[in-house]
Amino acid sequence: MKKQIFAVCDLEAEYARNFMEYLNRKNNLPFEVQAFTSVQSLIAYAKETHVELLLISADAMCDEVRELDISKTVILTEGTRPEELDTYAEVYKYQSSAEIVREVMACYGEEKTVFPMQNPALKRKTELFGVYSPLGRCLKTSFAWTLGQILSEERSVLFISLEEYSGLEELMQKKFSCTLSDLLYYVRQKNPGVILKLNSMVQSVGQLDFVPPVQSPEDIRGTSWKDWEYLLQELILHGTYEVVVIDMGNGIEELFQMLDLCKFIYMPICVDPVSKSKIRQFENLLNARDYSEVSEKTVKMKLPFCTVESVSADYPQSLVWSTLGDYVRELLGKGLSYEQ
Repeated sequence: MKKQIFAVCDLEAEYARNFMEYLNRKNNLPFEVQAFTSVQSLIAYAKETHVELLLISADAMCDEVRELDISKTVILTEGTRPEELDTYAEVYKYQSSAEIVREVMACYGEEKTVFPMQNPALKRKTELFGVYSPLGRCLKTSFAWTLGQILSEERSVLFISLEEYSGLEELMQKKFSCTLSDLLYYVRQKNPGVILKLNSMVQSVGQLDFVPPVQSPEDIRGTSWKDWEYLLQELILHGTYEVVVIDMGNGIEELFQMLDLCKFIYMPICVDPVSKSKIRQFENLLNARDYSEVSEKTVKMKLPFCTVESVSADYPQSLVWSTLGDYVRELLGKGLSYEQ
């Protein structure tokens, strides 16, 4: 069974081509994407192949398209549209491709409770990479952002921050309309549309996708292990990412169980006596609770001082070419991260 079809039809050839190029780079979409610059070619295709989702410009919409068996149609508008199209959802054409995709996925998810399923044999394997340290001020989060971005150069990667105070909105100087808090609400309802909801809210830094983190620490502390487990299982079973990088804090219920689900755990450390004592206490507790395997797959790292010229909205991206970025590339080159 192939992926279901997401068709894009715009009579402006250059626009359609540029949007298609963006979609092709976003290899985490749960659809196979087909682009059309003429209505007749779309109609001919849709008569032979079922189109699950159609994004079509207002000037291309016509009676023949309305008669096609398409599960969900979204109109691409330039600010206004004819009254006869009022029954369709719409997105504004001249905004970023990323925002268009988020809005289209949100429109699709409003009416769909089941994610477009693929043949399990064809689904990419999803691996969880945890980044955790019982220490503070050890560059853990900067390392996690760097790791995610460098991995995303070759693989489809999702970054999730489970820190109680991520500071991301302040760091990036950007407000997010939907965050992990909204996703966790869906999770608590055991809503089968969790992955659709996620696809409607993901943001990007370069090639790396991320879920905007919570703004209130209670949303992390108040989430049960069963809910975390449900979210991670949805990502593994139905998600389209090859790697999920999880930046973990100490507010997570059943932290050891979450670490145990990860293929690798990256642990920044410090070498002063107090830090060494904290690490030993953590490892002793792992052994006492029968999680010795977590220690076996943990990569301990004394990270280099991160020399970023200035902290600005593009700080996460600047990390890739810092001394920390050099360190991560060397780490991955040593085969400590994943097997191709």
